[in-house]
Amino acid sequence: FLRRIAANLLRLENLMKNLVIGQSGGPTAVINASLYGAVKAFKESGTDGHVLGMINGIEGFLADHVMDLSTDLSDEELELLKLTPAAYLGSCRYKLPADLESEVYPAIFDNFREMNIGYFLYVGGNDSMDTVDKLSRYAEKIGSDVKFIGIPKTIDNDLVLTDHTPGFGSAAKYVASTVREIVLDASVYQQKSVTIVEIMGRHAGWLTAASRLARKYKGDNPYLIYLPEAPFSLEQFYKDLEEAFKKSPN
Repeated sequence: FLRRIAANLLRLENLMKNLVIGQSGGPTAVINASLYGAVKAFKESGTDGHVLGMINGIEGFLADHVMDLSTDLSDEELELLKLTPAAYLGSCRYKLPADLESEVYPAIFDNFREMNIGYFLYVGGNDSMDTVDKLSRYAEKIGSDVKFIGIPKTIDNDLVLTDHTPGFGSAAKYVASTVREIVLDASVYQQKSVTIVEIMGRHAGWLTAASRLARKYKGDNPYLIYLPEAPFSLEQFYKDLEEAFKKSPN
């Protein structure tokens, strides 16, 4: 009987826990859609807690910069988040210390206790998932029951064990469209010319490979695509250019 009472009290306590969510790293055209989904799902879950938003990610959370998304956002404004680009809550590039003995961790968990946080959600890429991992390991170390969840986001599409991440699709479309415009501009002259386009992606070539979508027919530009996953040789590049010039002057 006492165990049932304790279980019900624990369940009631969890129902009243708050959720805190933040955005980190580079913004994308769809990062706010993930924010919308998390807030919407929590509000519809039947819990009595509030959804708090970290202003400028974990760095802002450490400085107590938090807003109440449950009360500060109307239902209409929440729906608009699905179509709003950039990061509504702001972002940061703050990397937590590798040493879990750092004084930063007790400070974060003190804020969790003061704000009655039961759930921590972080929308971001590699460094953001690293933040989730470190906080989760520290919680296990001290016996905290706060739940940590990482929501993937990166236009580079370079998060391990993911098929594709929110943000990549719109970025890939942008790359393909931009490269197509460059191809059209560069193809109006009869003189030999080379246009080199550098595309971001850290150590992943997904966005660079997306430039292939700009081809209208077999043998169309871009002729040469080099990915960071494969070794690059200037000598081979010169040879590739010579072969390309045999097919087209630019």
